[in-house]
Amino acid sequence: MSAVLNDFQHELGGVVIGTRTPVPIAAIEGLGRADVRTADVEPPTSDGIWLGADYYAGRTVRIDAAIKTPGEPDRALDILADLQRVHNETKLRLTGGATTELRVKFPGRDVRVLLGRLRKCEADLTALIHGWIPLDLEFLAADQLYYGEDLQRITIPLGMISGGGFTAPVVAPIVVNPAPGQAVRPGWIDVDGTAPTWPVLRITGPCANPAITHVESGRRLEMTTTIPAGDWVEIDTRPTWRSVLRSNGGNVPLTGTSRLDTFSLPPGRSELRWTATDPTNTARLAVSWRPAWPTL
Repeated sequence: MSAVLNDFQHELGGVVIGTRTPVPIAAIEGLGRADVRTADVEPPTSDGIWLGADYYAGRTVRIDAAIKTPGEPDRALDILADLQRVHNETKLRLTGGATTELRVKFPGRDVRVLLGRLRKCEADLTALIHGWIPLDLEFLAADQLYYGEDLQRITIPLGMISGGGFTAPVVAPIVVNPAPGQAVRPGWIDVDGTAPTWPVLRITGPCANPAITHVESGRRLEMTTTIPAGDWVEIDTRPTWRSVLRSNGGNVPLTGTSRLDTFSLPPGRSELRWTATDPTNTARLAVSWRPAWPTL
């Protein structure tokens, strides 16, 4: 369970650092605009520069801190070990795309989460006898975004049945009313945050040839496969994963026109629709995502 953070407190690898903790922070960098990879070109026969596409690099957060436990050098070493423990786990280190969290808390903001890995943890033990260990920490986030702590979720059945019908007498204009308490469309989703975010989509069988469409953008993911009852296929669009896997870990190919790298959810309300062959009408699409922000 994540620790409760107060303003100017942050959590790295399960260790709370910052204000009113044994690990005060002198400076933290890298929380502004993330670095970009540019495609700028200098024209060989004219002045100026041709500005190409800009792509965000990973966000590098540098933290100048120190462990401060006066008269308790053993406790200082314990805190240092805790900072390294999570990031030394074999499953994290040796799994491509796997990330841990840097949670940050600033005034007037909920906790924001960066997903990445600790790339540097330099410790100066010169003054250890006094319980003082200066630290040089560097955390590399996989993308430029700040994410919310909690997942948002929705489960969407097949079909677009409104659950309502016509109200007699039928006169123009004709209006189809939803049943009391029912959503007008089961595929409407409300995404918090201010930046597009990357969903994880899980289709649970039985069904065949499923296709998922983001209505407003027209982006579409589809596959020509059968998902038996009790089985599922998970489509992960997150930048660090981007995979389509069955419950047994096997890969499932998408059609050639399907693009995982463009299937993001915009902030606000939009609509997802999905189709498949399912004579039982029991197949379901479960969608989960974290709200995202480009800035703190």
